[in-house]
Amino acid sequence: MKTNIGITESNLQNTAALLNNILADEYVLYTKTRNYHWNVIGANFQELHKFFESQYDKLDEIIDDVAERVRSLGHWSLGTLKDMLKFARLNEDIQASSANEMLKNLLDDHETLIRILREDVNVVTDKYSDLGTADFLTGLMEDHEKMAWMLRSYIS
Repeated sequence: MKTNIGITESNLQNTAALLNNILADEYVLYTKTRNYHWNVIGANFQELHKFFESQYDKLDEIIDDVAERVRSLGHWSLGTLKDMLKFARLNEDIQASSANEMLKNLLDDHETLIRILREDVNVVTDKYSDLGTADFLTGLMEDHEKMAWMLRSYIS
């Protein structure tokens, strides 16, 4: 059944595509965070192992929420690793030689997503007239701001 929520089909399609890019970015960040959880070493191993776990748990929730937002707009969510890599704007590269480098890489990705989300809020509001998605993206941005703050606190 066609979605009838007061937004044109074209705008719904464009918003869903934007959300699928975000979904792909979130998935890349989740995978990178999970990899660092498995591979962190050093004096703070236990603390960072648990910290990275808390971060990827939050990202897992975000991934589900983004995919469900796409579905609530009447479109299909990305679902393959191939598509995640194709549509992600974040770099999949996970190489890090130290725990501090891992923290910096994750911080860079969160801050990149924050900047992307800040722009996307304006696009879905001004161009696609989707205030619900704008509100949703604002919440995601706030989640990433908090996660970035926590990462930054380890580095500073």
